Amino acid sequence: MIKKLLLTLLLLSISLYASEVKWAKDYHEGLKKAKELNKPIMFVSSRHTCKYCVILDNTTFKNAMITKELNDNFISIVAYSDEKDYMPQELWRPGTPAIWFLNSDGVPMFQPIMGAVGVKDFLNIVPQVKQEFQALQKKEKNDFYKLK
Repeated sequence: MIKKLLLTLLLLSISLYASEVKWAKDYHEGLKKAKELNKPIMFVSSRHTCKYCVILDNTTFKNAMITKELNDNFISIVAYSDEKDYMPQELWRPGTPAIWFLNSDGVPMFQPIMGAVGVKDFLNIVPQVKQEFQALQKKEKNDFYKLK
């Protein structure tokens, strides 16, 4: 009986850990890591006192499929304006949450997505972002060879 209880607790703790986005320590660390690993960045401008930021954190960013996708294919960065976290001026918006998808140099690929995006909508966005990132990578590579 005790073995079953311990096994259940272990599996529960593993599943809870797996459903957490691995956030970079700060913007600069995330940008450095994105360049090293050649991954796109998901940058979130947020506030702890923002109702929709809390909803986004507690629903979409806790979904196992989304956390796996983000942890495997993106560098995730969150900046809390109420903690005065660093945020590039060009990414500042008056409303929160604002979700930006950036290339590995920190340049926005799209306008920000504003508000608490639901799981289904977020999962529909991710393939488009990955496709755009790959297209930008291919273009940069072709432009490089044109210069030679």
